[in-house]
Amino acid sequence: MTALFFYGTLCHVPLLEAVVGAAPGALDARLSTAVLPGHLVSWVKNEAYPMIEAVPGCDATGVLFSDVTEDEEARLSYYEGAFSYHLSEVLVRSDDSERTALCYYPMSAKETRGADWVLADWVRVWGEMAVSAAKDVMARRGRYDAETAAGLRPFLMARHWSRMLARDTPTPASLRYTPDPGDVTVHERLPGFRGFFELAEFRLDHRRFDGTRSPVVTREAFLAFDAALVLPYDPKLDQVLLIEQLRFGPLWRSDPRPWVFEPIAGLVDAGERPADTARREAIEESGLKLGDLEPMVQVYASPGYSTEYFHCFLGVTDLSNFTASENGLASEHEDIRSHILPFDTAMGFVDTGEINAGPLVMMLLWLSAQRARLRAAA
Repeated sequence: MTALFFYGTLCHVPLLEAVVGAAPGALDARLSTAVLPGHLVSWVKNEAYPMIEAVPGCDATGVLFSDVTEDEEARLSYYEGAFSYHLSEVLVRSDDSERTALCYYPMSAKETRGADWVLADWVRVWGEMAVSAAKDVMARRGRYDAETAAGLRPFLMARHWSRMLARDTPTPASLRYTPDPGDVTVHERLPGFRGFFELAEFRLDHRRFDGTRSPVVTREAFLAFDAALVLPYDPKLDQVLLIEQLRFGPLWRSDPRPWVFEPIAGLVDAGERPADTARREAIEESGLKLGDLEPMVQVYASPGYSTEYFHCFLGVTDLSNFTASENGLASEHEDIRSHILPFDTAMGFVDTGEINAGPLVMMLLWLSAQRARLRAAA
């Protein structure tokens, strides 16, 4: 059977288990420490993954995975193939002896070397997200090729980052119910659609307000992402910046006017703070550079069936020299037009229904309650 040498993220055993579909601890007897002489492992500069290169006098320490089955190798090749690696034969030292193994080498040498690679540093920041995203990648193996899976991976990471944000920054519960362990039991996750978005079908029961258990019911949930939204506002001019673009929800609702006014918005990337997302999206969608942001509200878009969660910010800024224009990332096929409107005009559009995107209506109403304070401080 084949032996594989890992030098990077797959040295994290939970990630390796997720890729090959093994139970926790099931691979331990087949794993050992090994060294690939004459090689250096480094962070790729400004990226969250490592690179390997031949450097005389250096040793790359990693993990040797022995007795790899054909199915395990196929699963690993699908996962690593998604990241432009290919198998190369190498000679490694393990247990004071040399042996031949296969190693996933990068197909391109274009990366720029960063700091020395430290697995523990990667695990601390990215480990949990990577393990969860790997399970999602492998669940799509029968549907997508490796290249398509590679394109989905950043979004799968972002979805799990959203879960970490929800867990690590709980919202207040002074009146609403705070559950105890076991108050909600998910009995089964059924096969559902898994693409850029997911549709999860599952069976659950839960504790009712009267203390009894609900019957086991089947439900569906739309698994989306966290998004950061920002409304730029100039308190001296009393003007707001809005964007306009074609939206597919109205299109598929057969709305004859599917171009929609919205706040600047975008998906929160894995490991990114929502405020940083808002500032990044402001540049991409309008060309406007924002500084400090004032938190507005954090809300679920439609908690009855969707995980989508909005982090909303106000960007107090100077719009006096800003020229409305057309923007958007060509790589994301965005076609976005920006507008500078007096606040009263925007509120008039809320009244007439010309502004019909719920998040923008909510943010303008929030601004109306804070407007006097902001203008007095300008």
